[in-house]
Amino acid sequence: MSKEECAVADWRVIGEQDGAAGYNPQDRFARHVKACAKAGIAANQTVWYQGYQQGLPRYCTPLNGLSVGSQGKSYGNVCPANLEAGFREGYDLGRVYHGKKREINSLESRIRSLEQSIRNDEKLLAAGTNDRRTVERRIDNNHRDIRDMERDIGRQQAELRRIEEDMQDFRYRAAPLTQ
Repeated sequence: MSKEECAVADWRVIGEQDGAAGYNPQDRFARHVKACAKAGIAANQTVWYQGYQQGLPRYCTPLNGLSVGSQGKSYGNVCPANLEAGFREGYDLGRVYHGKKREINSLESRIRSLEQSIRNDEKLLAAGTNDRRTVERRIDNNHRDIRDMERDIGRQQAELRRIEEDMQDFRYRAAPLTQ
């Protein structure tokens, strides 16, 4: 927070925004204290915490859990017990989705790297390398590895589609909870 923001701070509103964003309360309030201390202004922890508690229910929804998890964001275990299970169900499903996307991206990146190696080796062959058999074998191995990874990507994408269907079902089931 800036000096100006500290001077006009409505600690209840700031707390509510921090709760709605799912921040860790101790860390977040400590940052406010540090920022405002530089300006010579004391942060009101009691009022901030009341706002924080009011904001948490907006963060701790099942659909927000799904969103947080699918973006690969961490969860600081801030939801109250009565909201934890719903949030966590969405969060865990979102994390599965995020992990599967990462696996696919990693395979695609490895394929691009192997394709670049093949192009480099083809240049060696075109230049007339003395170790032609080794380079050709390396190219063949890289082509085989690419085919294996492409098959793996196909399987991963099928799993991703199933996860996306589960996410859609979850959104449908969770929608009445948020209305």
